[in-house]
Amino acid sequence: MPGFLIYVRGFKNRDTAWVEYPLGFEVIVLVVCVYSCAASAPYSMDFARGGQSQSLGVITILWVDMHQSCIFAHSIPAAAEDSTSAVGYLPWNYNLMNKIYAVSSLAAALTLALPSPVTGQRLLPGYRYDHSTSPTGKEWQSPADYALGKEQPHAYFFSFAPKDRAERVLPEYSSLYQSLDGTWRFHWVRTPEERPVDFYRTDYDASSWDEVTVPMNWNVYGLQRDGKQKYGTPIYVNQPVIFYHKVRPDDWREGVMRTPPKEWTTYRDRNEVGSYRRTFKLPTEWSDKAVFLNFDGVDSFFYLWINGRYVGFSKNSRNLASFDISPYLRPKGEENVIAVEVYRNSDGSFLEAQDMFRLPGIFRSVYLTAKPKVHLRDLQVIPDVTSDLKEGSLRITSELRSQGTKAVRPDLRLSYKLYALPLYSDEVSGAPVATAEGRSASTGTAETTLTLQSPALWSAEAPHRYVLVAELYDKTGKTLLDRASIYTGFRKVEIRETPADQDEFGHAGRYFYVNHKPVKFKGTNRHETDPSRGHAITHEQMEREVFLMKCANINHVRNSHYPPAPYWYYLCDKYGIYLEDEANIESHQYYYGKASLSHVPEFEAQHVSRMLEMVHANINHPSIVIWSLGNEAGPGVNFVKSYEATKRVDTSRPVQYERNNDIVDMGSNQYPSIAWVEGAATGKYKIKYPFHISEYAHSMGNACGGLADYWKAIESSNYICGGAIWDWVDQALTNYTPDGKPYAAYGGDFGDFPNDGQFVMNGIIFADRTAKPQYYEVQKVYQNIKVKKLSFDTFQITNKSYFEPMEGYEGVWKLYRNGDLVEERSFDVSPLKPQKKGVVTIAPKRMDSKSEYIVVIEFRQAADKPWAKQGFVQAREQFIIQEAGQKPAIATVAEGSALELSPDQKMIVGKDFSVMFDFDKGTIETLRYGNNTIIENSGLALNAFRAFTNNDRWAYQQWFAKGLHNLQHKALAKSVKANADGSYSYSFTVQSQAPNGAKIEGGTASGRNKIVELTDRPFTDADFRFVTNQVFTVYPDGSIEVQASIASNDDFVNLPQLGYLVTMPKTYFRFTYYGRGKQDNYSDRKSGAFLGIYESDVLKEVGNFPKPQDVGHHQDSRWAALTNMRGAGAIFVGTQPMDVAALPYTAQEMTLAGHPFELPNPSATYLQLNIATTGVGGNSCGPTPLQRDRVMATQHRFGFIIRPAQAKLAEAANVSASTEAPAFAPGLINRSTIPMKVIFASSEEVGAGNATHLVDGNPNTIWHSAYSVTVAKHPHWVDFDLSKEVSFKGISYLPRTDEAGNGDVKDFSISVSDDAKTWKEVHKGSFSYNRGTVQQVLFKAPVKARYVRFTALSEQYGQDFASGAEFGLIAE
Repeated sequence: MPGFLIYVRGFKNRDTAWVEYPLGFEVIVLVVCVYSCAASAPYSMDFARGGQSQSLGVITILWVDMHQSCIFAHSIPAAAEDSTSAVGYLPWNYNLMNKIYAVSSLAAALTLALPSPVTGQRLLPGYRYDHSTSPTGKEWQSPADYALGKEQPHAYFFSFAPKDRAERVLPEYSSLYQSLDGTWRFHWVRTPEERPVDFYRTDYDASSWDEVTVPMNWNVYGLQRDGKQKYGTPIYVNQPVIFYHKVRPDDWREGVMRTPPKEWTTYRDRNEVGSYRRTFKLPTEWSDKAVFLNFDGVDSFFYLWINGRYVGFSKNSRNLASFDISPYLRPKGEENVIAVEVYRNSDGSFLEAQDMFRLPGIFRSVYLTAKPKVHLRDLQVIPDVTSDLKEGSLRITSELRSQGTKAVRPDLRLSYKLYALPLYSDEVSGAPVATAEGRSASTGTAETTLTLQSPALWSAEAPHRYVLVAELYDKTGKTLLDRASIYTGFRKVEIRETPADQDEFGHAGRYFYVNHKPVKFKGTNRHETDPSRGHAITHEQMEREVFLMKCANINHVRNSHYPPAPYWYYLCDKYGIYLEDEANIESHQYYYGKASLSHVPEFEAQHVSRMLEMVHANINHPSIVIWSLGNEAGPGVNFVKSYEATKRVDTSRPVQYERNNDIVDMGSNQYPSIAWVEGAATGKYKIKYPFHISEYAHSMGNACGGLADYWKAIESSNYICGGAIWDWVDQALTNYTPDGKPYAAYGGDFGDFPNDGQFVMNGIIFADRTAKPQYYEVQKVYQNIKVKKLSFDTFQITNKSYFEPMEGYEGVWKLYRNGDLVEERSFDVSPLKPQKKGVVTIAPKRMDSKSEYIVVIEFRQAADKPWAKQGFVQAREQFIIQEAGQKPAIATVAEGSALELSPDQKMIVGKDFSVMFDFDKGTIETLRYGNNTIIENSGLALNAFRAFTNNDRWAYQQWFAKGLHNLQHKALAKSVKANADGSYSYSFTVQSQAPNGAKIEGGTASGRNKIVELTDRPFTDADFRFVTNQVFTVYPDGSIEVQASIASNDDFVNLPQLGYLVTMPKTYFRFTYYGRGKQDNYSDRKSGAFLGIYESDVLKEVGNFPKPQDVGHHQDSRWAALTNMRGAGAIFVGTQPMDVAALPYTAQEMTLAGHPFELPNPSATYLQLNIATTGVGGNSCGPTPLQRDRVMATQHRFGFIIRPAQAKLAEAANVSASTEAPAFAPGLINRSTIPMKVIFASSEEVGAGNATHLVDGNPNTIWHSAYSVTVAKHPHWVDFDLSKEVSFKGISYLPRTDEAGNGDVKDFSISVSDDAKTWKEVHKGSFSYNRGTVQQVLFKAPVKARYVRFTALSEQYGQDFASGAEFGLIAE
């Protein structure tokens, strides 16, 4: 058999050995040293081989150092060249070896290196252990060199001294834990060359350095109250790294110190370095212990010295970096010096391009831990539950370690005690409920199983926890060597094939189960962020976040895109949150093609080790139900290896990765359309089930439209197990104006360039942890109780929980009459078991036939919970059980003295009121009630414009192009009529059109916008305009009825809203309305806003958005009133339910203000009365609003009544219209096109990018090739049927008109056919790069055909997408 020869030359050529091994096998070469391995000793391996070129296997060198009780290992692929005579020489020194840990027997050493399931922990790639006395300075730009001197990862737990209360688990209860958080000395420089290179020396004088509080991010810590920066600039970018790079294969090789353009922040601050120093003393009782220094988070790379001696380095910013510093410590009682040198950027930064402010520093806790010389190195506990839920088990694996010269002896005794915890408590109750024993094997590990009958199970609904205390004794069981403890919970996670008869929906499928139930993950993504502390968040803040989540019925968090601080897991275990734990890997800057680091061998070690560090550390947390390999980092082989490595450690949880579903256990994607989710929920898509939507409902600004539609689809089957909103909290940081005003700052506000503006502001809560409007929509959609009206007084209640009955709730129904509460009663819901239905019947005492009656059914907490007091409404629903009867017509109740008409007919005067009309603009010029001016300066006019939200990206540019922001109103016709009932009717035909179009600069995310008026292109009648017939009827009591029929000359225009804007003096700031509230709401985000009478203030209606944007809407409003401090003002009553909003700023003022402090002082109050308002959708990164939730410039009728305000507003509102709406203006639209329909698309994104959008006449809808799960490759084509043979001479193509631009076609071809089977190419060409502008192409000669194929061959930006807004044929 062909083979190869291994020759090992030991120190000073003392030892030689020749051995022949077969090809393709793993070769183990053992070298045993009885003397110390000096770092400088030469060591090399020579090899020669013969035979044919083929798989040569792997050489694994094990070096056992009996002097230090250490084992070192290094694996080397055998040479690839084929030569029978040549001898290869591979230099190899001690620096290449990897330390496993202390061992004493050669058998143990061999076992540890082999891929065996019985071993302890394998070596993690990239870890290095040697006797280096100083850094080379290259470590932070050497991707394969991942860590030096860092401990191999282990589960997060602590040792406890014999007198400590190990049952309390947390480190602060251990005397073997010492926090080093607090005051450190700190020095900062802009570049590595400027750093104090010898600061680590013990005699270095750092007394002049600043004192800072660790943990901290130095960019944030250094922000001054006048806006100046002491320690560099916070930088926000979404996808790129902050240093210069290009998207191309091997770009990473050029490192992090490249010279960027001069305007970049990193041109000056090329790679900041922060130097930290502090001292500490060890407790006297630690003198016989091994001591470890632990860093929970350092961004992004650091070197470590203790007492002037070099210890090592680490470059994963969000996993524990632990170092055994015992050899470096001074004698007990003496001060020890820590020196830490932190680099902002390193090769690790290539894998940390997450969507967040990039903030360097020691931002998580630093602490010392002590362990006995022989101790528990690792403790893994994997729970399981039988199918009948009657027995739970814990598979316990302990790994032992000796820090001294003596070995870990086999047959040491391990004792395990399991204590029960009351729900939400950390105090164990009583004696152990179960025990188990174990003995260590020669490998230094011990495995045993603990069982418990009828365990209390862990779930997010009822997170029952236990404490497992592990005690390590000597062989006799008499001497206690070590004690440790963890929290655990009995729960089982699995994915399994389910037959139809076992599925509640009757579908066979592959479903996700927790404790044998197909749970739903009602989730959010979460970044760690605080406006004043950056990424250095506190325990108190974390707990507050969990409580806010529990109040909002959130049961799931994706830890995006890195493992959070350890305390977060404790809280999620304790209070019940299902976690997807995600590795600290995102190389978004290189996207997903050939440049992706997922394909690069040099980054394999970091991919695998980052994943395994997370898994090893967090494996014991019952809250973790999914592992994630990372985020948006390409599909390559490095993730395959990460997956395989993970499965060798833990098979109790599924693994997910949204960029390559093929290599993991379950499917996932990001930002699918509602239509796509509806299809996926049928189980018929060719995707991997179960499916988890890792990001959806992008919550940037005023957002989360369509959430109820998503969940209607998700809950229609078990194929989709849930999803996670992007994301939980705005990542704003507190900055200051030069005069000291604090404000919520985003990208660019610190002078950081380049930046991605507000794209960091995507939370369902604001950065200060106050609720955004969408928080309440999440709370409603995610609630676990469903109510359905069966009849007028009978309602069906469904307990949607999977594990818990409803005995923890009190049911309450409340009856409202015309918005006022008239009756309230409680009812019992406790008998309702999980997934069961019940019925409640209400019995109102009295109802009249004329009023509107609404029932609200609430489910309140029956007792205090950690996150909410007794009485907190955890779920609720609302139903109209009786529509209002016919209200009195305004003409029948608006009595008063005779009206006086001025000679020019412009003014009417009545008792205590007057109104003047503007005949030029066709509206009310002035309205006064008594001494109070309600309207002046013709402040009532048609309005269709709103300040764009971050999610209006799909349409907002067209609003300016159509001039909606600058409508001018001109009366084309007028008439005045005296009516028989003493009223007067003013009829106007009004044209509303801007003098010209405009363009908006700055985008929807920058916060730096400018409106450029295109005055060189004045509008004509062919440009967009409204023509409205509107009638004002003035009644003797001062009531004015307005009836309008609104039309435009382009009914394909998407309007942000449509209605009337009433401008009133700013003294009318009190806002009362009967509509949906109290938070603002839209047509696609209103299920969590209930009908009622609410009182507010126009300043409060603006909300707290860091970038002012459209806000304050209240759908389905019956009436609204604005009054002053004395209660005087006006009430506006809709002739049908309307949307109302009252704000102190104009839409233009809000559009142009980057922050609230940049808004002008309010000069008026602006009341918007709308027939309809376009929803918010989620197009900041996701789908646009559904067609159902858009306002088109089609014909609309709208009416409302203005009346003087009175003490009882509801009584003033109890009126209805007396007049009919006028006819529509005729003949506005004249359109002719060649009709055609889509018959086939090679690729389309269902819902958001249907091919039919190419011919719907709407420039705001698009065709887009598929991208949700798999990105389809070019070419992409769409086939059209013209219904008959048609002659045409060219085509027109309109690229998408939003900001995105993805898919804009560059190269294309046109083919024709007579039968839609055989195609002939008739034209091939290229579109110029001209975003959002119609492109017309004429053929050399006209073409006749019935069928046409439009083929996209390439994209303007080189990606595999294709898209378009409209496609048409140019008739001959």
